[in-house]
Amino acid sequence: MPDAIEAVRTQGLFKRFGQQVAVGGVDLVVPSGSFAGLVGPNGAGKTTTLSMVTGLLRPDGGSVHIGGVDVWRDQVAVKSRIGVLPEGLRLFERLSGRELLSYNGQLRGIPRAEVEQRVDGLLKVMGLTESADKLVVDYSTGMRKKIGLAAALLHNPGVLFLDEPFEGVDPVSANTLVEVLRRYTDSGSTVVFSSHVMELVERLCDWVSVMDGGRIVAQGPLDEVRAGRSLNEAFLGLVGVQGDGASGQEGLSWLGATPA
Repeated sequence: MPDAIEAVRTQGLFKRFGQQVAVGGVDLVVPSGSFAGLVGPNGAGKTTTLSMVTGLLRPDGGSVHIGGVDVWRDQVAVKSRIGVLPEGLRLFERLSGRELLSYNGQLRGIPRAEVEQRVDGLLKVMGLTESADKLVVDYSTGMRKKIGLAAALLHNPGVLFLDEPFEGVDPVSANTLVEVLRRYTDSGSTVVFSSHVMELVERLCDWVSVMDGGRIVAQGPLDEVRAGRSLNEAFLGLVGVQGDGASGQEGLSWLGATPA
């Protein structure tokens, strides 16, 4: 696949914490303009991989390119082109939602009049206009995810990285996030998001990469990866889970029994 149509490419990406190998040679590819899911069981290395890809965590080996630019050789150029909504999002909680977005715009060097226009538009589409002047500390989980996504989109990045963006989000807020992200990818931009919820990835994504044990075990267009099965069935097969899941449960015969 030519570099010109790739939003993200990693080669041999590696990270060790002490004696524990968290990411063991990841070759991740994401085509430009795709809605891409990075899926895997808990502990598969998804968050560590995204942290290295977005310049938040230095890898021990391998390379990362976004839009053909080496992340670790030109971080300023790369970070001007990407938006990030990390897991465990930390925000300036003593600012209001509007102040938080305005501050982000000023940090990005966007002219003040343009910042105000973009902030108003993002607050409206996120359904946060009435809460714009409330402190972020008083926001619900769904509201925090929406204001975090708005901050990540404010500078109009070409690639957006989201780590478990729907975790703990109510259905109404989740629907808002999905509509905004679909509009974003329809314009030709790229979304990469991690999740362990297969149904969500299957509903949203056209490209999927499956991680297990710190490695990519399958990736490609959604239909190719699932190969006529549901994504959940394909995923279980790829990570080595077979059968009806009852193995090893013989010792739980007591569970659910009515006390004498």
